[in-house]
Parts: sequence; C-alpha cells; structure tokens
Amino acid sequence: MTDFAKTKSLFHLPAGLVYLDGNSLGPLPNAAVARVGKMMQEEWGDLLITAWNRAEWMNQPSRVGDRIGGLIGASAGTVVMGDTLSIKVYQALASALEINADRKTIVSDTGNFPTDLYMAEGLIKSLDKGHELKLCEPDAVEDCLTEDVAVLMLTEVDYKTGRLHDMKALTAKAHEKGILTIWDLAHSAGALPVKLDAAGADFAIGCSYKYLNSGPGGPAFIYVAPGLADQVRPALCGWLGHQAPFDFDLDYRPGRGIERMRVGTPPVLQLTALEASLDIWDQVDMEDVRAQSIKLSDLFIGLVEANCPDLELASPRDAMHRGSQVSFRFGNGYAAMQALIERGVIGDCRAPDIMRFGFTPLYIDAEDVRKAAAIIEDVMLNRLWDSTEYFTRSAVS
Repeated sequence: MTDFAKTKSLFHLPAGLVYLDGNSLGPLPNAAVARVGKMMQEEWGDLLITAWNRAEWMNQPSRVGDRIGGLIGASAGTVVMGDTLSIKVYQALASALEINADRKTIVSDTGNFPTDLYMAEGLIKSLDKGHELKLCEPDAVEDCLTEDVAVLMLTEVDYKTGRLHDMKALTAKAHEKGILTIWDLAHSAGALPVKLDAAGADFAIGCSYKYLNSGPGGPAFIYVAPGLADQVRPALCGWLGHQAPFDFDLDYRPGRGIERMRVGTPPVLQLTALEASLDIWDQVDMEDVRAQSIKLSDLFIGLVEANCPDLELASPRDAMHRGSQVSFRFGNGYAAMQALIERGVIGDCRAPDIMRFGFTPLYIDAEDVRKAAAIIEDVMLNRLWDSTEYFTRSAVS
C-alpha cells in the first residue's frame, strides 16, 4: 500500500497553496535540488568531459528509459529518453508511415493535443506523397478505422476534458485492419496504469515534466514495440542513434533496437532531476495512485457541483472513462482561474471555456481538495472573478 503522506513530504510545496496543475508541470521533488547540485559539482565540475564515461552520462537516456518503462508497462530496452515530445511524435509517425507505405491516411481525433496534429501536417507536406490527416470525433474513432488507414495516432487522455480512450480495445481494432498505433501518453504516464506491451501498442511517446516531475523542459520519451524496434528506420538520423557514433562513419547505420531513436545530446541536467523524482515513484504502486486519484476527483466533483451551479462538468462523470484531471466549463473561465490562482488554488485554462484541475495523489490529499472547493465556491458565488485585472491574458494560460 502506497504511503501518500510520505510521498507528499518528498515534494517542495509552498505553504498555503493547493497545487492542482501537476498535469501541466509537476512540482519540485526535494531531493532533485541536491541531486542536480551534486551532479553539477562532482560530475560536470570535477570530471568534466570524462563524465560521459565515468558518470555514465552516455547511457543515461536508456537507463532512465527503462525506469519510465516500468511505469507504463513496457519491457526493458523499449523506451529511450531525449528531445521533445514533438520530435518523438515526428519520429514515431514517420517510421509508422514507412512501414505501412501502401496506405496514405492518418487517423486522429479532435481531442488530440494540437502539437501532435501540427507535426503530422508538417510531415505530410514534407513527404508530399498524397498522405492525409483525418480527424474524427473521439466517440467515433473506431468507425474511422478503414483498410486505407496507415496509422491511428491518439492521445490516451484528452488534454481538455480528461476523456480516457480504451487503448487495448482500439489497438486491437486497429490491428484487425492492419493499422499501426501511436499513443501519446502526455496525460497518462504517472497518472494511471498504462500497459503498452499488454495492449499491443506499436509506438508511444510522452513527456516527463507533468506527472513525472522532471521539471520545466524535461525530456520526452519514445517507446517502440519489441517486434518493431529493429525494423523501424529513424526519419531523424541523429549521431547518437548511430550504431557506432565514435566510428564517425559518413554513412548512417541505425543503432540496435530502441537506441536508433536517439537524436540529440542527452539532457543530463534534466535526466538527473528526473532520476530523483523516479526514486519517489519506486515507492509507489500505480494501482494505488489510480484508486486515490479517482477518490479525490470524485470528491472534488461532488463538492463543486453542489455549490457552484455556474460550472458545468466537462469531464466524463464515470471515473473509468476519465484520466486524472477534472474540467469544468464556464464562459469566463480564464478570469475565474486567475482569481483562484490569486487565492492560492492553481489550476489552468484551455480555450475557449475550460477550467482544468489535475489530481496527483503523490502530493494532493482530501484536505487540499476540500480547501480548493471552498475557495472555488467563494470565487464563483461572490463573482470575485469579475474584475478587470483577471481578464488580461498572460502569455501562458
């Protein structure tokens, strides 16, 4: 049984603040400060360039990838860290399209995060081979899986509403039609149990700065199913994805398995912070996290709906169809969220009218939920949001 009181004590949480935005940026693990400081002083400072070998920086993306793999149901040697989520989307999609080269359609849904769709559009233009991106409503994805589709690319948890796709069922339906699958785990990894191998997923990508708490700019990860890892050709042939980088061959030879999906220099500082966070995750059972997340989310929904009639639930009511976030619709949601933030409840907004709250049991408990709900009630019933300064948009909302 996971001790959530203990895990909460392992994060830096400003006094008096209820942080319900770990689905956008996780808080600082206390141990990360000393861990990164030690790495900077003893490894970068004292070992200098020899740290690539002596401190094992070079294999850090694979080592950390295996630890992430344990949280997402992936076999050892199928996950590697590095680069950004957008780059990993591009890699996965390019590889999948090349495998299914006789098909020209990519299916996604209107709940996918826009960046994934932008990368697909850019790749289609670069390839210039007649591919098309087809967007379906989330409830109609299965109906869009026809035999001309090359790839199904979905975000498992909708970034706005928290709607949860059935990865295993949709992957099976896709495979029946010869379609490869790419799953974006940005709002899944560290939020709920993910079982990539068991679901039969072909590719998956995700980020580490949300639920996994690697800090702003934390690296992404990519998963390639064991049966495909030595088959895929990387569209981005990075130096560190070469089979023997220090042979300095003028021709590219892909590395073995998942190693070929490495592109840029490992972000050692960020990976070190992530390793400190993963030490916390080593003490956690994902089934416990899921159960506690549902308990906290359901409590929050009940309290808000009972006292804030102007807020309309935008997330699925059934927790089995919802990730680890709860969203409400409100026409002046941006202003209301700014008023909440000023009063110590941090969530975020998604245009045009979504107020979004993340539930992260590692550092959020029932007392936090009750406190947040009381402040939301005060802001809504007394129209505390209806003040000019709250309508001024910041660069990040």
